[in-house]
Amino acid sequence: MHRLLIHRAYECPKWMEYLFVYLGVLVGMAGPIGMMIQHDLRDWAQRQKACHDYLLHGSTMIKDAWWQLNCDLVLNNPPKFEIEQSVSQSRFYQLLEKTWMFQQLILAVPLYIYGGLAWLVWGVSVRIVISVGGHWLIGYFAHNQGDKTWEVEGAAVQGHNIRMAGFLSMGEAWHNNHHAYPGSAMLGLYKDEPDPGWWVLNALHNLGFVKNIKLPKQLPVRTELVTVSNNMAQRVERVPQGCKVAQFLRKGI
Repeated sequence: MHRLLIHRAYECPKWMEYLFVYLGVLVGMAGPIGMMIQHDLRDWAQRQKACHDYLLHGSTMIKDAWWQLNCDLVLNNPPKFEIEQSVSQSRFYQLLEKTWMFQQLILAVPLYIYGGLAWLVWGVSVRIVISVGGHWLIGYFAHNQGDKTWEVEGAAVQGHNIRMAGFLSMGEAWHNNHHAYPGSAMLGLYKDEPDPGWWVLNALHNLGFVKNIKLPKQLPVRTELVTVSNNMAQRVERVPQGCKVAQFLRKGI
């Protein structure tokens, strides 16, 4: 959902887009339009010369957890974001935006019928707590400490790569890479940076479902982007790869 709906880092059939976004809504954070607005607000604020502690995860861990997990930020003069019409006027996205909390019932009912209260609690309540809490925790560290390959000059906030969370977060924890190349569909840019989200996209690309994938070399040059890592010569870039199994399956489709 992040790489597709928000950054449009690749293209896929509309049914697949809807499926990915729906799975993202089931995480339990917000509706698709609400997530886009909050994401754009945060990214816009972090690119400024100064940024509120709420948006840069700049307070203590306990205070930031309370803010992010329990509070809303209300601005007197918020920036205006124009949501693309293919999203804002989509009946599917409008429905999800209005009913995103109730979508959990689609899972809750069969889980309860099949496995009782235990399945319901673990399949919905515990899952949402872990997913939303994990999203906040990775975001907190990704904006405060970790490895950096690049810095964005003039930005109030720098992203950090959280190596230990790279695999568990489907690659989203390579946040320094994302700050450097926000439009890239690949977040783990080097072979020692596991990026399961990219592995899925690469396989779908081999199958012919995903196209027009954007990678750092296809993005506009950023003059404000400065390399700060001193071991670039030893690092091996990740590149799109062919898949014999996917190619075989594609021939049969």
